[in-house]
Amino acid sequence: MAQEFSHKNLLLTSPSRAFGSVQRYVQGPGEIYNAFEYGKKYGSKFHFVIDSGVYTLIKDKLESVEDKCGCEYSFESFLGECCMENVHMLAENVKKSGCDVVFGVGGGKVLDVVKLVADEADVARVIVPTAASSDAPAADWAALYDINGVHLGGIPTKRCTELVLVDSEIIATAPARLFAAGIADALVTWFEAMANYRSFTPNYIGRGYAICRAGMAVAKECYDILLQDGKQAYEAVKNKVLTAAVENVIEANILLSGAGFMNAGCAGAHGIHNGISELEESQKYLHGEKVAFGLICELVLENASSELLDSTISFLDSLDLPVTLEQLGVECSEGNLEIIVDHAINKNALIHREPCAITPEVVKNAVKAANFMGHRFLENKSR
Repeated sequence: MAQEFSHKNLLLTSPSRAFGSVQRYVQGPGEIYNAFEYGKKYGSKFHFVIDSGVYTLIKDKLESVEDKCGCEYSFESFLGECCMENVHMLAENVKKSGCDVVFGVGGGKVLDVVKLVADEADVARVIVPTAASSDAPAADWAALYDINGVHLGGIPTKRCTELVLVDSEIIATAPARLFAAGIADALVTWFEAMANYRSFTPNYIGRGYAICRAGMAVAKECYDILLQDGKQAYEAVKNKVLTAAVENVIEANILLSGAGFMNAGCAGAHGIHNGISELEESQKYLHGEKVAFGLICELVLENASSELLDSTISFLDSLDLPVTLEQLGVECSEGNLEIIVDHAINKNALIHREPCAITPEVVKNAVKAANFMGHRFLENKSR
């Protein structure tokens, strides 16, 4: 069972605290060409599972490397959900290949599925994101869906990722929409860290421990970078330019956000995301886009100041992120609200990590109020 389903994981069972992270992180322009050199540390026979959308691009880059350090390698294209059916299928392919290192290359779903594949096949894993669209790459955790794309929960992996390898040139030329979604996913890290800290809920390290101050510091640094460099970096990526601001935000989106949520926990924003993801009309929208609206709902739940709500909505809108349900293709109807609220409250425990009373009526009213605030902002902006 996914850990976040269980309400028993909302309770601290000891005063012990813990901090966890990936083993190594390397980021920079052209780093994809060093994949064989870095991978050699963990084995000599590689199987690359590559997102179908970037399969040819990545395959060509890897095959162009002259010195492959004596390593054998094979490629496989992947398109689909991070679901257990795909995990079992890919794990069998990995075992048949005889590899000792599996590389996951692409977006969040292929990266998450490869984490679970490495566990099942008992091989080392190297994670290579091709977009900074979420904090999945640097999290020893996989977001699990059913085969139809409905979010089921999160699963901690058995091992820490051996290496996260980030080619910032590839990231900077990916669609800017993906980059903005990653900023939204990273932006909530600090707010959800504070929610967990205030409610004394455990993090996602091991069996769940008290939050280390180091985890809080990572989450806060992530937030500070995004406020300082987020808009500038987004404009650069829209023009496919790699700048220092872009490098900073890539690190925030991937490394700091991943370590931040693992060591401090998710909360209301992701809980609302999970509810929205159950609606079929939201399926064409990105994880970070749904989390963006979820953050507004979380701030309403926590009775955040008008100034913070207004500045957050303005920041999200400046990155072309959704601030209303309708911008996610979802009508704010009673029927849809019932589905969102039921999932958020009864099908995972994230929203119960909030430091406030949680009831169906409270959550429904928070979603409605957040939606109203988003519409009010858009109306005032258009005047």
